[in-house]
Amino acid sequence: MPEIVVHAVSGRSAAQKKALMQAITEAVVTHFSVAADLVVVQIVESGADSKSRGGVPFSER
Repeated sequence: MPEIVVHAVSGRSAAQKKALMQAITEAVVTHFSVAADLVVVQIVESGADSKSRGGVPFSER
């Protein structure tokens, strides 16, 4: 059972997250040759003040 975890800054809509999870599932089905109901996709969201790149929080970008 493939499991994919996506880390992202919060702020995307439910529709955007659903579309991403569907697209990832389709890619795994195609490239790993597994059934869609075996693919687990989880989106882990962080607040913009809890994530940084190069030491600069996303909330300050």
